[in-house]
Amino acid sequence: MTDRRLLLVHAHPDDETIGTGATMAKYAAEGAHVTLVTCTLGEEGEILVPSLAHLASDQQDGLGQHRIGELAAACAALGVTDHRFLGGPGRWRDSGMMGTPQNDRPGCFWRADLDEASRALVAVIREVRPQVVVTYDDNGGYGHPDHIQAHRVTVAAVEQAADPAYAPETGEPWTVAKLYWTAFPKSVLQAGIDHLKASGQTNFFGADSADDLPFGIPDEQVTTEIDARAHLDAKVAAMRAHASQISVDGPFFALSDNVGQQAMGREFYVLAKGVRGVASGREPDVFGGAE
Repeated sequence: MTDRRLLLVHAHPDDETIGTGATMAKYAAEGAHVTLVTCTLGEEGEILVPSLAHLASDQQDGLGQHRIGELAAACAALGVTDHRFLGGPGRWRDSGMMGTPQNDRPGCFWRADLDEASRALVAVIREVRPQVVVTYDDNGGYGHPDHIQAHRVTVAAVEQAADPAYAPETGEPWTVAKLYWTAFPKSVLQAGIDHLKASGQTNFFGADSADDLPFGIPDEQVTTEIDARAHLDAKVAAMRAHASQISVDGPFFALSDNVGQQAMGREFYVLAKGVRGVASGREPDVFGGAE
């Protein structure tokens, strides 16, 4: 396929790198047009760098603006040149973790009007005209309200973008061929946990088993596996760009040798809409069957 176009919808800066960074780097390097839409500035993130503690939401509340720069640097590391914030930078605020007071804060993404938010994404879809769109499943991967809302907005926008009667001012209709959810197979998570145990490090999220984690799906549900280990350096560089949020030397992201490459250089998806690119087994290419 020529003129391949991939659009990814993520909730906060750094989500794109952790879950899909290697995929983005791979397709960008291969000449595909990769578009990233980020729904919030990540204002409620936990700050790992002591010198930036004053930016926290309960202090100067400047983390969101700082993370704009981190995201720009991460995209540059991944080779992605087309990035937008849904509705513009800061249109919707990070909602915090589920059940926290931030969920009720005016302007948070969790409380966004679905039609307004999806209309903003429809405009991007109709402009970019991607064959493939990637976002989270209906639980947002692990239950974060902004991830769940990103799922809702993306599903609505993909359907609406193809409807000539919907918001004609946002552009000509476009039908997305394939829609994917991001996924973490339990076997990969378990390999990481086992590696940490063997090396005497703290267990990932305090879990002894992948079944104890708030995310991860059975391996048989995974439809697509992107082997982007050749682009792992780009992903790690993008992770380092998100310095306020990610400790690359931390227990999970410090995984080395084969385990680290397997965990970080391969990324997994579930095909939610469209035709699988292979008759059996996992697809090796999100564009397969999208012609």
